[in-house]
This record gives sequence, C-alpha cells and structure tokens, in this order.
Amino acid sequence: MGTPDFAVASLDILVQNGFNVVGVITAPDKPAGRGLQLQESAVKQYAVSKGIPVLQPEKLKNPGFIAALQALKADLQVVVAFRMLPEIVWNMPPEGTINVHASLLPNYRGAAPINWAIINGEKESGVTTFKLQHEIDTGDILFSDKVTIREDETAGELHDALMQTGAGLLLKTVQAIAAGNVKGTPQANIPAADIKHAPKIFKETCQINWQQPLDSIYNLVRGLSPYPAAWTVFQGKTLKIYKARKEHTTPSKAPGDFDTDQKTYIKIAAADGYLYLDEIQLEGKKRMDVEAFLRGYRFV
Repeated sequence: MGTPDFAVASLDILVQNGFNVVGVITAPDKPAGRGLQLQESAVKQYAVSKGIPVLQPEKLKNPGFIAALQALKADLQVVVAFRMLPEIVWNMPPEGTINVHASLLPNYRGAAPINWAIINGEKESGVTTFKLQHEIDTGDILFSDKVTIREDETAGELHDALMQTGAGLLLKTVQAIAAGNVKGTPQANIPAADIKHAPKIFKETCQINWQQPLDSIYNLVRGLSPYPAAWTVFQGKTLKIYKARKEHTTPSKAPGDFDTDQKTYIKIAAADGYLYLDEIQLEGKKRMDVEAFLRGYRFV
C-alpha cells in the first residue's frame, strides 16, 4: 500500500527478492498538468509494469474494496507513504500490517518527518519499521536504521537516501517475519511534550521570518527543498528559495532587506547574518540560478 516514488523502492525490493506480492493498493488516478490528463501514481505504474493486480479505492471502508482485499488472502500488508488505514483493513492479514516510516520513532511521528528533521537542524534521521495499531505511528517497533544528515543536505536528498535505506530495512523486516523470529518492541513511554512531531506542512509554514536566526532560516530552506519550497516576498512578489548559502556576520541591513550587485548575488539580511540566494523562482517565472535571474530582472 503506497503511492509516491518513495514507496516504489520498497515494492521493488520485495519483487526482486522473490516475495509473492498478491496486490498493490494505491491512490485513484488524478487529473494533472495543463491538459488535466489522468495521472497514475508511481506505485501503480510500477505494479502494472510487473503485472501485479492494482486496487484504487476512493474510500478504504467501501464494502467492495474490503471484499476485494480479503480475496487477495495476503499473509502480511506493507504500508509505505499511504493513507491512514481503518482497523478493518490493517487488522485483516494473519501477520497484521507493517509500516515503513521515514524517521527514528517515536520522534517525528506524522506526515512530514523528512522535512521537519532538517527544519529542526537534526544531525541524523533514519527509518523505522513497525506494526500498525490504533494511534498513528505508535505501534511496536520492529527494526530501525540511522542515516547521517549532512550540513547542506536538502529534504529531497534525504528523501532519496531514506528511500533506499527504507527498502533495505523493509526487506530485513519481511524476511524476519517470514522466518518467525521478530518481536516488536513497544515505543518508549516518552511524555507527549518531549516527542518531536512532524505535522503536515502548509503554505504559512514555508514563509521565511527574517527576524529568526540565520541557521534557522537556512534549515527551513533546506527542509522545504525542492517541495514545497521556502518563500518570501521580494519587491511585491512571491519568491521561492530552493538553494542558499549563509554568511554569519553583523548585517548592515534590517532583517528582510536585501543587497545585490545586480549581476552575481542577492543576499537577504537575517538577525545575525546574510542568506545568499543560489537557486530561486519568482512568481510567474521559471526556477533558475541567481545569476541567470539577475540577467533578466529589472529592480523596482
């Protein structure tokens, strides 16, 4: 059960290692692009290429879907980057349902663990496999694997690293379940106030507050690149920032004000330094590096 590219690596490793994947459950096709043509999910495209049956329920409690799922007679269900499941679904197979989550649980439960780990300046992340139960991301941990986060790593780069790590961890987990030698460990009984969470990201989450410390702003840019991207208002228009560098110095400008030579750089003042913009996208324009942007931009 999965939808985006992140889930394809996990599906592929099961197929490549000879597991009998009896079905794939993914999101319904959605209109996309200028022509609003129906777009299949990455997981569906892979499954079709391998001849694996695909189910695409609108509602996970639909009696027709439940009957079709039961007919597959799966021993185990695997969830990677999918929706919340009702108990009638996750409790169906004899071996239950396991999830591949892109964090070191119990920290970063929620929808956006990769983004928040970088936004919060973490030095490491990882992947956890666990058994599904009622509360989201709280089930017994089966295995976990750590990944170091580089100082300049973006959410997109960490996503790709965790995608491969997660696939390997899933293979280890499924092999252990098949061999009957895995025992879940309850998640640490940590007070809710001490757990770092990973809630869904909204547009307002992405707006840069230039009064913040430079490191926090730099981490926000990394943690939201390439999607949905940190943004600010630049000469009356929305400017998305995909790549940037930081310069710790005492700024001569007020936080949020910019400086430029109109040829090679734009830098914006934070409370304790400057953020140099490297790759940006102005409202109505294409994404480009800052020198290309400056060649065609006329300042107000």
